[in-house]
Amino acid sequence: MARIKGVDIPNDKQVEVSLTYIYGIGRNLSKKILSDAGVDPMTKVKDLDNDELNKVRDEVNKYVVEGDLRREVNMNIKTKMEINSYQGTRHKKGLPVRGQSTRSNARTRKGKGKTIANKKK
Repeated sequence: MARIKGVDIPNDKQVEVSLTYIYGIGRNLSKKILSDAGVDPMTKVKDLDNDELNKVRDEVNKYVVEGDLRREVNMNIKTKMEINSYQGTRHKKGLPVRGQSTRSNARTRKGKGKTIANKKK
């Protein structure tokens, strides 16, 4: 297995797909990285030689991914919570942040449903 930014990427997949295992890299960014590195996206990871792998690593290092990106996102959320913005208060309460309805849905954010006595009338 090849390691890029501390993540083991699968050997048996194409390079374009296996780069998406890194947090912060999707298909479009993966294509851009491979074109800048001059590596064919259809080759399997196990078929890459060390020179090509080092080129890909150098291109990935130009972007904010993995731990740095996770830290940055968490800091942004904490900042919103500290300044008491609308989104920050939704984060504190554990409710949906981006305007979704909470009347009948939002169980992922709100948790398991709570039954209320004598609700049905």
